[in-house]
Amino acid sequence: MSEFAISATLLLVLFALLGGGVWVGLTLAGVAWFGMEVLTGRPAGDAMALTIWGSASSWTLTALPLFVWMGEILFRTNLSENMFRGLAPWVDALPGRLLHTNVIGCTIFASVSGSSAATCATVGKMNIPELQRRGYPFTQIVGSLGGPATLGLLIPPSIILIVYGVAADVSIAKLFMAGVAPGLLLAALFSGWIILWALRNPDQIPREGQASSLAHKLRESRHLIPVVALILSVIASIYTGIATATEAAAVGVVGAFALSAAQGALSWQSFKQSLLGATRLYCMIALILAGAAFMSLAMGYIGLPRQLATFVGSLELSPGMLMLMLALLYIVLGCFLDGISTIVLTVSVVLPIVQAAGIDPLWFGIFLVIIVETAQITPPVGFNLFVLQGMTGKHLPYVAYACAPYFFLMAAALVLLWFFPQLALWLPAQMQ
Repeated sequence: MSEFAISATLLLVLFALLGGGVWVGLTLAGVAWFGMEVLTGRPAGDAMALTIWGSASSWTLTALPLFVWMGEILFRTNLSENMFRGLAPWVDALPGRLLHTNVIGCTIFASVSGSSAATCATVGKMNIPELQRRGYPFTQIVGSLGGPATLGLLIPPSIILIVYGVAADVSIAKLFMAGVAPGLLLAALFSGWIILWALRNPDQIPREGQASSLAHKLRESRHLIPVVALILSVIASIYTGIATATEAAAVGVVGAFALSAAQGALSWQSFKQSLLGATRLYCMIALILAGAAFMSLAMGYIGLPRQLATFVGSLELSPGMLMLMLALLYIVLGCFLDGISTIVLTVSVVLPIVQAAGIDPLWFGIFLVIIVETAQITPPVGFNLFVLQGMTGKHLPYVAYACAPYFFLMAAALVLLWFFPQLALWLPAQMQ
């Protein structure tokens, strides 16, 4: 079968299972099982068992449930409300007001977790109920969380940048530096979209009080101290080398408990509710991760990523058209694979083609990660979409519609990065 026939067959199976109401994680595993049984000679049963066990027992993922638990603890205190009280005077002058706290929160938390799913789950657990309570439109709440949460893949420390650096033999330190400016650019584009939407729909944004003086802003900022102190303690523990990302997540949980106790919100009941809430949310995410891991293995056996990459390389395109075709290729692969698997399975084929076209592999790494970010909010297998679906109870098309503007903003960022490559290359050049 050609790569296009294989893709169409797998998509048909995927939509049939999703349309039948099968859980997302089981759907991904089912598509992978079908692909291995029908399209390869490799027995699917033992491969599925080993892959799912390996995914579930990964030490790297230990940070994810801890960050989710931290968000659950903070959700049961008034820290999220305090964060809004502290930020509200500063963003009050901006159209869209507190919707910007999703962008700010995701940008800050991305520098802590390195994971898109952890960023989405933790910030969402704090912000979604608070923004709903204040009367903000739910579609905008969901969209302004799903898009910015992808920054967890780009702003360092980033797991996926480490994987690309190892696979492409590029300095990880330089990749981290290269991701800073594009990450901040994306955050600015996200806030710019919120401003534009709010200017066109001013009646949908609730007003809360009059314009604040500088003295009032500074006075209200005291409410940010507990949250900022917690975030800084997690960031500092990572960047000073005291703790790994997983250990820093544990620091965050301990800090969240300390703040909860200081506020008198810590009780046996709140402890139990936070633990059960984190367990439920992480089990949902872990099942999706396990299914995605098995699907990645199946796609590797089928050879689909390499076939598509080889096909693109055979077209002998100009550098601009090559980047456009690679962007489309990786968006298609994002329908089947998680970001790390996409890079691992294709970079050995794609990188020589990119270098032959005269493109800097350091720049290409940032370009590639932004494309992988778009796949996080691209149906049918956008990972952030599933996390938001589980948190909000909304159907996948609704969540995808809410996040759609942020897909196009990331596409605009790719265009800017193509025409202004120094956005990614200037900061790493200062290290030389």
